[in-house]
Amino acid sequence: MIAFRSNSSQPPGVLANVGPCLSSFTDEIARQLGGLRKFKAGSWVVALIMAFSVTALAGDIVTFHNDNARTGQNLNETILTPSNVKSSGFGKLFTMPVDGKIDGEPLYLSAVSIPGNGTRNVLYAATENDSVYAFDADNGAQLWQVSVLKTGETASDPVNCDLISPQIGITATPVIDRKSGPNGTIYVVAMTKDAAGHYFQRIHALDITTGSEEFGGPTTIDARYPGTGEDSHNGYVEFAAKQYAERAALLLLNGVVYTGWTSHCDHTPYTGWVIGYSESTLKRANVLNLTPNGGRGSIWQAASGLASDGTNIFFLNANGTFDTTLNSNGFPSQGDYGNCFMKLSTTDNKLRVADYFTMYNTVQESEQDLDIGSGGALVLPPLKDKQNKMWDLAIGAGKDGNIYIVNRDDMGKFNPSNDNAIYQEIDGALPGGFRSMSAYFNGSMYYAPEGYNLLRFKFSNAKLGATPASRTSTIFPRPGTTPSISANNAQNAILWAIRHTDPNDILYAYDATNLQEELYNSTQAGNRDQFGAASHFGTPLVVNGKVYLGTRTNVTAFGLLTK
Repeated sequence: MIAFRSNSSQPPGVLANVGPCLSSFTDEIARQLGGLRKFKAGSWVVALIMAFSVTALAGDIVTFHNDNARTGQNLNETILTPSNVKSSGFGKLFTMPVDGKIDGEPLYLSAVSIPGNGTRNVLYAATENDSVYAFDADNGAQLWQVSVLKTGETASDPVNCDLISPQIGITATPVIDRKSGPNGTIYVVAMTKDAAGHYFQRIHALDITTGSEEFGGPTTIDARYPGTGEDSHNGYVEFAAKQYAERAALLLLNGVVYTGWTSHCDHTPYTGWVIGYSESTLKRANVLNLTPNGGRGSIWQAASGLASDGTNIFFLNANGTFDTTLNSNGFPSQGDYGNCFMKLSTTDNKLRVADYFTMYNTVQESEQDLDIGSGGALVLPPLKDKQNKMWDLAIGAGKDGNIYIVNRDDMGKFNPSNDNAIYQEIDGALPGGFRSMSAYFNGSMYYAPEGYNLLRFKFSNAKLGATPASRTSTIFPRPGTTPSISANNAQNAILWAIRHTDPNDILYAYDATNLQEELYNSTQAGNRDQFGAASHFGTPLVVNGKVYLGTRTNVTAFGLLTK
């Protein structure tokens, strides 16, 4: 990961002007990718920059887990270090009240010109009460707030499911494009309900400086897809707003905002949807159903976003129909991909399944609710093996406790006898199963299985070690935790994690190179640093010397205390 950033919403051509800049970053990229020193124009370096860099300015965090690869690492953090993150000098700074629970990760923009308020570093947060806030990230002052509710509407009820409650409004982490519209745009998806009991899902494009609607929005989300599966009519499965929740973080890729949909608990009927909308017009750009002739197969992913390598989309699909009868190319004959590690092509602005992997006992795992869809997919940087061959990989894990690593160029598909075609599988690596999102930093993967220690695994020669290199002494109860990493390039790396201990959760900081070394936790100074309860999707945002946590009532900022 390098400090140079480009805007992910732009096509690959935007990199044409950055060629002269690449040489100054060559050594840093090579060091992080195992010593590779030779680079050629148009090589995988350009793809790597597209996948791992999504902001226009180095200080910005515009998407879930910092980048479209979903690594969770911010390598531009120069203020917070293992030596100063101690309870004696680090703690809670201020809170920013909001009108509902925050499920999505807050986002951050540096140097935004706010009308009447000058240039500010801005923190953005969205609530389940269908509000979007902009705060001064340095002092917590509210800059603006908008409700995306239409007249006579409220946020949705939880639809007889306690997974997102007591309201369902804006669940998914939004995404920002600083180059969209006159000032920059934040995109959110909101669920609402009117007085007659009708439910709606809408995508909104809001000006980052005022919160005003752009591009004639919002657009009501609807779709149909050829198939005879659950909730089908006249040869098409239908998208019914009441049946779905958009909890997967939004993905902005080459001018399209992608949404991924799941059910409320397992209330049928439902199928698996990926729907894209043009970021400049809010018109539907494409749609794909993952179980069009079956059922279920939705996108849960612990609120992690669809991931991308700059061209393709990767994610873990939940339990549902999988057609064990394959066509001549090894794909399910009826197009049903329940419980699969998915790769979608976006070529020509069309969504299609380009490749997939599923385990040999996939049908049994789906029937036992042991699918991989409870975790998220992460796109890894190129890794070099003993023969100096570079591998393009992605990694994911779920309820069965196994870690699955796929070759993005040949994922393995389905073999009813074994999983030999997969690049690497580590069985039983995550005791208790995995229901959160992992993080990556400098050749290491970080996982917090449910009710278990937070674990660090190391890559060597493009293979992940089966035994954790280190682990925390602390246990993280259900659902585990989604960690974030802050570092200054490869130095001063800190892992941040929330331990869910309702009514007062705990923020932890660890040396990312050795998880046995706890640097800080928010109970060390008595009640001083209490922040209440974060959502079970809660993900720390670390940027510019501060750690921001979305909770049920506010955003809390942590940082270095003034004396």
